[in-house]
Amino acid sequence: MKSPTSARAARPGADDATHPQAGTPWWRHPMMWLVVGGPLAVVVAGIVTAVIAVRGADPVLDTRADRAPERPALEGRNHAVTPATRP
Repeated sequence: MKSPTSARAARPGADDATHPQAGTPWWRHPMMWLVVGGPLAVVVAGIVTAVIAVRGADPVLDTRADRAPERPALEGRNHAVTPATRP
């Protein structure tokens, strides 16, 4: 089994402060934006979709008054489908 010091010796300069990205803030690393950017875009798209759905909601219509001309046809269909009951 290798010791941690031998692993560091195999990669000289990996832990030094001379690394090109050493000491930079977390938001300056491109890999961080690849990891966080996808889920963040999905959350923003979900919020935008919810806002569009709430603002553009269609009004609720009273369909009972609209179906008055169809009432005899619906009653006839329902009567034809149900079996006759004898008292």
